[in-house]
Amino acid sequence: MSTRFLSNVALALAAGFLVVATMAFAPGTVAWISFGIAIAITMTGLAMLPSRSPIQRVVSGLVTLVGAWTIVASLVFAPATVVWLAFASALAVVGLSVVGLTAHELSTERVVHSLEIEREPVAA
Repeated sequence: MSTRFLSNVALALAAGFLVVATMAFAPGTVAWISFGIAIAITMTGLAMLPSRSPIQRVVSGLVTLVGAWTIVASLVFAPATVVWLAFASALAVVGLSVVGLTAHELSTERVVHSLEIEREPVAA
């Protein structure tokens, strides 16, 4: 199992938790939860930047950007506003992680498909 796959799953789970948390907790609590999760999302996005896949590099850059924006927004705006900004940011990260997971699976499927192609043996 690749680290790219695990990182994308971790991003999807963390952002999914933030989506639920924005609707379940009080605005002041959401501001601090979004701050903490945004730090984790930003660090994960930075860790995935040196990936070999160009699609994953773009996804990682966008995740890092959204995470950094969420860190700033959770500290600058009023808690009632942070709820909706964190909700939107978390949905964006969920979407980006699904794109990253899809790109990973397509590249894996391509490798498996190329290994399954049978060739006729060369006559000696």
